[in-house]
Amino acid sequence: MKLNGAQLFLQCLKELNVDTFFGYPGGSVLPIYDCLYYERELKHILTAHEQGATHAADGYARASGKVGVALTTSGPGATNSVTGIATAFSDSVPIVVITGQVPTALLGRHSFQEMDIRAITKPITKKTFLIDDVNKIAEIFEEAFFLAKEGRPGPILVDFPKDIQLTEVEYEVGTIAKLREARLKNAEVTFDSDFDSLKQAIQLAADAINNCERPMIYAGGGVEKSGGEAALLEFAEKIKSPVTTSLMGLGGFPGTHKYFTGLPGMHGTRSSNLGISKCDVLIAIGCRFSDRVTGKTSVFAEKATIIHIDIDEKELGKNVGVDLPLKGDVKKVLTALIDLVNPRVENKWNEDVQKWKQDFPYKYNDGGVLTGQYVVEELYKVTKGDAIITTEVGQNQIWTAQYYKFNDSKNFISSGGMGTMGYGLPAAVGVSFTTGGKKVINVAGDGSFMMNSHELSTVSRYRIPMLQLIFNNSTLGMVYQWQGLFHGNRYSFTEFGDEVSFEKLAAAYNIPYFKLDKKEEAEKVLKAALEIEGPVIVECIIPCEQNVYPIVPPGESIENMIEE
Repeated sequence: MKLNGAQLFLQCLKELNVDTFFGYPGGSVLPIYDCLYYERELKHILTAHEQGATHAADGYARASGKVGVALTTSGPGATNSVTGIATAFSDSVPIVVITGQVPTALLGRHSFQEMDIRAITKPITKKTFLIDDVNKIAEIFEEAFFLAKEGRPGPILVDFPKDIQLTEVEYEVGTIAKLREARLKNAEVTFDSDFDSLKQAIQLAADAINNCERPMIYAGGGVEKSGGEAALLEFAEKIKSPVTTSLMGLGGFPGTHKYFTGLPGMHGTRSSNLGISKCDVLIAIGCRFSDRVTGKTSVFAEKATIIHIDIDEKELGKNVGVDLPLKGDVKKVLTALIDLVNPRVENKWNEDVQKWKQDFPYKYNDGGVLTGQYVVEELYKVTKGDAIITTEVGQNQIWTAQYYKFNDSKNFISSGGMGTMGYGLPAAVGVSFTTGGKKVINVAGDGSFMMNSHELSTVSRYRIPMLQLIFNNSTLGMVYQWQGLFHGNRYSFTEFGDEVSFEKLAAAYNIPYFKLDKKEEAEKVLKAALEIEGPVIVECIIPCEQNVYPIVPPGESIENMIEE
C-alpha cells in the first residue's frame, strides 16, 4: 500500500506494539499530527511541555516494561526533551524520542527552528538516527526499538525531517516483523556464544561464594531490567545472604523480607553499610557502584572478594576494583549460579546483621508534629504497599525510599542517576496509562513539584486518577539541609515564602485539594484522598528542620554516618 512518511511512522508504531505515546505538536511534525487527526488505534497523550512528554514516556517504560515513546517538534521542542533523555540514559530506561526536523534541503543553513539535536544528544543516547530517505523509515524504527531494550536499555533519538514525512512510498504490512525475525536469529547465536564463554568465570564465582563465611548481596536496577527478581530471591535464600539494594534496585528484592537490610551508602542503613564493610564476599548484581553508594572507594568493601554481574562491560571495574567480573544478563547468570552454589544454613553472620537491623533502624524525632517520614509510613499502612509510587528528587525521594516497603520492582519509579527535579509528576502521568487500576501516587517536595507543575494540566485534561502528595517545608529541603550541615548554616536562596498557594493551584486545574498539617489527621486525610477516583492533591505542611538521616558526608567511608 502507498503511505506517506508520517502515515508509515504511525504504522510502524502499531507493528512495534505501541499503543500509547506522549507528545506536543509543532510545525515540523504537523504531517504526523494531521495523520493523528484520523487515528483511532494509537492513543496520543498531549502533555504541557516536551520535557513532560519525555518523562512520561520514561515513566510508562519503567512501569510497563515496554519501550516508551515521545514525539516533539524541532528546535526548542527538541531541546526541551534533553533533560528527559538524560534522565532515561542515567537510569537505563528504554525510550524512543522522535524529534521533528526542518526539510532536508534546509539542513545546515541555520533555518528557523533548526537544531542539530543528534549532536546534542549523542552523549546521552545509545544511538541517534536521521531519516534522510522515506525508504529507511521501517528499518530505522525497527532498529531503534530493538536497541532501546537490547543489552543495557537506554534512550534512542530519531530525527525526522518534515519533507520525509510528506514523501510517499510503497509499504508492505508486516515488514517490521520480518526485519525483527532476521535480527533476532543473529542476536541469539551471538548471545549464546557469549554466555558459553562465561561458564568458567561463573564457576569461580560459585567457588568464592561456597568458601566464604560472610556473603553480602548488593543489587541494583539491572535485576528488574533482566526480569531477575525471582532468581535473586532464590539465590539469596539459598546462600542465606543479607541483601541491600540501590535506589534503582528497590523492590527487586522484597522490602519486607528478613534478609533485606535497606539502602546502602549515603542515606543507607547502618546494617547495610556495616554488612558491606565486614562481608568477605560482596556479590554486586546489576549495579554501577554509584558514588552515593560507595563513599570513599579506597575503603569500600575492603575485606571482601567482589563479584560483579552486569550486562554492560563498561561498568565492570569502572568505579570499584572487582575481583570476579561477570559480563552477562543478570537473570541468566543468577540462574547458573543457583545451580552451582551450596545451600547454607544461617550462622553468626546472619545473627550479626539481624542485630544491626534491630539496633540501628531508620529513625526520626518528630516532636509531635507532622513530618515527611511519618506521612510516608502512614501512606504505606493505608495502601498496604499496593500502589505505584513515583517521586520527585530531594528529601521526599529519600524518605519514600527509606520508609515505604517495596515488594515489586515496578512500584518505585524515580530519577536516580540524574536526580532530576520535576521528574515525578510527568513520570506519574506515563505510569498511569499502564497500571490496570493500581493507584498512582507522586511524592513531591514543594520546590521539586514546581519544576513541572504545569503538567497538572495533563492530569486534569485526562482526569488521571493519581494522588499528588506535596511536602511543603517552604525550602529546597535537601539543599537547605546540606547548607546547614556543611556550609555553616548559610541558607543561600533555599528558603521560600508563601508565594505559591497549592490550594489555589489545585482549584485552577479543577483538582480536589486537602491540606494536612496535623499528625493525628494523616490517616484520615490519606484515606479520603485515595477514595477519590480522579486526580487529587494533598499538601502536607512539615517543618524545614526535619532532615534526612542517616547521612554519610561526601568522600567519607560509608561507616562514618551522621545519625542526627
